[in-house]
Amino acid sequence: MDVTAVGAGVAAALYALLTLYSIGSGAFLRPLSWARVAFACAIGGTALWAGAELWTHLYPRSLPPMASASTDLLRYGLWFWLLLQLIPSSKVGVAPGQRSGLRTAAIAVLAFDGALLLMSGYPPLRDNASRLVVFGSLALPVFGLLLIEQLFRNVPEDFRWHAKPLCIALGSCFLFDVYLYSHAVLIGRFDPTAVAIRTGVHAIAVPLLYLASRRRSEWVARLQVSRTAVFHTATLFLTGIYLLFISAIGYYVRDFGGDWGTALQSGLVFFALVFLAALLFSGAARSRVRVFIGKHFFSYRYDYRAEWLRFTAMLSGNSSPREMGGLVVRGLANMLQSPGGALWTSSPGSGEFVQAAYWNFPSTSDKVQVASGFSSFLLRKAWVIDLREYAEHPERYATADIPDWLPRVPAAWLVVPLIVLDELIGFVVLSAPHASTEVNWEVRDLLKTASRQAATFLAQLNATEALLEARKFDAFNRMSAFVVHDLKNIVTQLSLMMQNARRLQDNPEFRQDMLTTVENSLEKMRQLILQLREGETPMGVQCGVDLTPIVQRLQAMSAARGRSLEVKIVDALTASGHEERLARVLGHFVQNAFDAAPGHGHVWMSLQRVGSMAKIVVGDNGHGMTQEFVRTRLFRPFHTTKPNGMGIGAYESFQYVRELGGTIDVQSEIERGTVMSISLPLFAARQSSDTVAVSPK
Repeated sequence: MDVTAVGAGVAAALYALLTLYSIGSGAFLRPLSWARVAFACAIGGTALWAGAELWTHLYPRSLPPMASASTDLLRYGLWFWLLLQLIPSSKVGVAPGQRSGLRTAAIAVLAFDGALLLMSGYPPLRDNASRLVVFGSLALPVFGLLLIEQLFRNVPEDFRWHAKPLCIALGSCFLFDVYLYSHAVLIGRFDPTAVAIRTGVHAIAVPLLYLASRRRSEWVARLQVSRTAVFHTATLFLTGIYLLFISAIGYYVRDFGGDWGTALQSGLVFFALVFLAALLFSGAARSRVRVFIGKHFFSYRYDYRAEWLRFTAMLSGNSSPREMGGLVVRGLANMLQSPGGALWTSSPGSGEFVQAAYWNFPSTSDKVQVASGFSSFLLRKAWVIDLREYAEHPERYATADIPDWLPRVPAAWLVVPLIVLDELIGFVVLSAPHASTEVNWEVRDLLKTASRQAATFLAQLNATEALLEARKFDAFNRMSAFVVHDLKNIVTQLSLMMQNARRLQDNPEFRQDMLTTVENSLEKMRQLILQLREGETPMGVQCGVDLTPIVQRLQAMSAARGRSLEVKIVDALTASGHEERLARVLGHFVQNAFDAAPGHGHVWMSLQRVGSMAKIVVGDNGHGMTQEFVRTRLFRPFHTTKPNGMGIGAYESFQYVRELGGTIDVQSEIERGTVMSISLPLFAARQSSDTVAVSPK
C-alpha cells in the first residue's frame, strides 16, 4: 500500500470519527446552532472526500472520474458555509447586505469551478486537465483564505483563543491546496509528491479541529466585521486577483511569444510585482480603498471607537505645546485620509493667529486677527468650512469674511475651528485627500467632536506652561521679599550706628566697631546680590557649627545696642548646619523677642542638650501672641504682629530649621510673653552614630 492510500485512509478514518463525535456532542439537537451544524457537515464532507480519494486510488474504474472532484468541491462549499456562519452582519456599523455579499461571492466561486469541471470532464488533479480547470480550482483555497483572514482579524482579543485552532487548521489545508494548484498553474503539471500526500496533510488538521470542537462556541455570536478587517480582506482579495491576472497574461505571452516568450514572461512578472509593491505602499491607493469600503460596505463611514481611541492616544503623549500642535494636525488629518495640514494659534497679547505647526503643508507667514470677522464667524457658528464649497457657493459663507490668502493656498481644503468653552484658541487647515471625499454631516460631526478634544488638550498645555511661568515669578518674588527683609535689617543696623556716630566719633573702639559693621554689611549685600543673580540662597558646605560663640556674639551685640540678653549655656554643643545662616536664624528670634518686650523687658536665651538634639530657648515677657495666630498664621510669609514687619524672617527661619531636620515649638500668651524652643540635630551625635554603625564588635 503506497503513501496516497495510507494518507487517504488515515484522513477518512479520523474525519469520520470526528464527525461521529460532533454528532454525539449534540450538533443537531434543538435549539439548533447553525455554526455547530455547519461544523459537523463540513467534517463529514471532508471524511466523504477522503473516502472517495481512497476508493478511487484503490479501485480506479469502480467510480466515475468526477467522483473525487465532486466531493472535493462539496467539502469546500461546506467549509465556506461554516466560515460564513461565523461572520454575522447584524452588528452596529455593518451594512445589512454584507453577509449576503459574501454568500454570493462564495456561491459564484463554487459555481464557476463546478461549471469548469462539467465542461472539461477532467478532474483538476489529472495531468491532462486544462489550465483553465486548474485555475478555477485555485480560486477555492484562495477564497477560503480570505474568509479565514477576515474571521481572525475580526475576533476580539478576549475571544481569539476560541477561534485560533479552527483558523490554523483550515488555513494550513487551504495553504497546501494553494501551493498545489499554483505550482500546476506556473509549471504546467502537478507535483506528484504533493498530490500523493494531500489527504495525509489534511489529516494533520484533525487534532486542531477536535480542539476547536471542544471549546465553547458562544463566542461566535459576538463577532462583527470591522473596517480594518474588511480593508485587509479587500486588499488581499484584490492582490490575489491581480496576481492571477498577471499569471494568465504571463502564460499567454510565453505560449505565443516564440523565442522571446520566456524572457518576456519573466520581465512581465517582475514589473508586475514592483508595481504591486508600489501600490501597497502608496498612501493615495490606501486612501481610495478605505473611502470605497466606507461608502459601499458600511452604513457609517467611520469606526468611531477606533478613531477616538487612536486620536486620544496620539494626544495623550508627553509633549510640549509646539509638539502637541503637530500631533493635533496629524490626528485630524488621519481621520479623513488627508495628507497634511497646519495649525494657527495665538500667543497671549499678540491679537493675531499665526501658523504654529504644520505637517506636509506649506509654511506661511499669513496671519488672522483675533478680532476679525473670520474669527468671530468660527467662534459663533463653530462650522467646519469647506473651501471647495466656498469657491462654488460663496453665498453660503456670506458672513464668514474668509481671508483672501486662505483660498489661494493650493493644499487648503477644510478649516476646523478649535474652541474651548466660549473662546477660539485657533484653527486647523487640512489638505485635500487623494481620494474624493464628500464633506457630509458625518465628517463635520466627527471633526467638531475631535477638534473640541484637541482644543482642550492645547488649552490645558498652555495653562500648564502659564502656571509654571507664574510659579517662577512667584519664586522670584518670594526670594525678593527675603532680600528686602535682609536689607531692612542691614539698614536698621547702619541707622543705629549713624545715630551714635556723632556722639562717639572720637572713640577708637567705636570707630573700629563701625568699620567692622560696615564690612559685614557690605559682605551681606554681596551675598544678597549673588542670591538674586543665581536664583537661590548660597549654601556653602554644611558642617558642624559651635553654638556657644554664636550665643555669646548675640549677647555682646545686644549689649552694644543698650539691651540686656540673659544667657545660660548648660552644654557646649555643635549642631549640623551653616554658621552664617544659623547665626541669622537665632539672631532673628532674639531680635523679635526684644521687639516684643520694649524698654526694660526681660529677654533670655539658654543652650542645652536634650537627647541627640541641641535645644535653644529664646523667651521674653512681652506682648505675646494669640493661640489662633500661632496655630494658623505664624511662620507664614507676610503674616506678623509687628506694625512695620513683613513676616519673612520668621518664615525663612522656620524653613531652614526644618531643612536641617529640626523643630520649633512655640508657647505664647497675650501680655505674658513668648517662649521659642528650637531643636537642632547635633553634628557630633550624628558622627558617633555612623561610627557605631560601621565599627566591628
